[in-house]
Amino acid sequence: MDNRPIGFFDSGLGGLTSIAPLRRALPEERIIYYGDTARTPYGSKSPNTIKTFSRQISDFLIQQNVKMIVIACNTVSATCLNDLRKRHPDVPILGIIDPAAETVAKTCTKDNHIGIIGTKVTIKSHTYEDSIQELNPDLNIHTTPCPALVPLIEEGILQHEIMDLTIQYYMDHFISYHQIDTLVLGCTHYPLIRKNIEKLYSNLRIINPSEEIVSQIKKVLKEKELFAQNSDAENTFFASDLSENFVNMINRIFENSEFKVAFKNFDLDTSEKKLEEK
Repeated sequence: MDNRPIGFFDSGLGGLTSIAPLRRALPEERIIYYGDTARTPYGSKSPNTIKTFSRQISDFLIQQNVKMIVIACNTVSATCLNDLRKRHPDVPILGIIDPAAETVAKTCTKDNHIGIIGTKVTIKSHTYEDSIQELNPDLNIHTTPCPALVPLIEEGILQHEIMDLTIQYYMDHFISYHQIDTLVLGCTHYPLIRKNIEKLYSNLRIINPSEEIVSQIKKVLKEKELFAQNSDAENTFFASDLSENFVNMINRIFENSEFKVAFKNFDLDTSEKKLEEK
């Protein structure tokens, strides 16, 4: 048994969508989350910049004595997973793409038309297609980037006409042209607009990587005997810019629960500069 926390990180608040499913499955586990809200979105940045940011955050989580790191960000998982595993070989590091790819490969057939939406970096990396087709090469897979969705979600513009119009701008032609019947939400922000997508495209089967990752977390915790036991310690949510939207989203996700939460502002850029000055 190991009562150390599990570390999660994302470019912003999107990774929070993976916390609620984990809490339902493993309520005794404690969480440390880092959202890089000051530098979001990552999806339009260069891979080298994303790697720099991800190394900073993973180093920070290691300093917090986490027993595992979950990359709750498709963009980082697509570009940095192997790099971070080499950087921290003694700590299990999970990406969010592989579990969803396994679900697609196992549950879809050549008769399905699978759509994947994500950031520009995630889509350009072809990581989803490669991971899925390695397991099931007969599937029909189509992808499209939706770069404006993350900034709108970070601003809290969710159940609003602006969001619906933006979704339709990216997806109307994509879904009709490719006859999409299965949609992978290839960004952890997108579950926050799942209701919008379901309202606009009611016949889609939706695969949510934020939920699929939980089975992989359980598997690794079991293999390495890292399950927590009777841990009622506080869960800490760090942000590089502790915005009202970030706090409100956490409160919304864990409303009416006994989830103990502490919020902390921690700007990695500023902290590193202070260290250099000393």
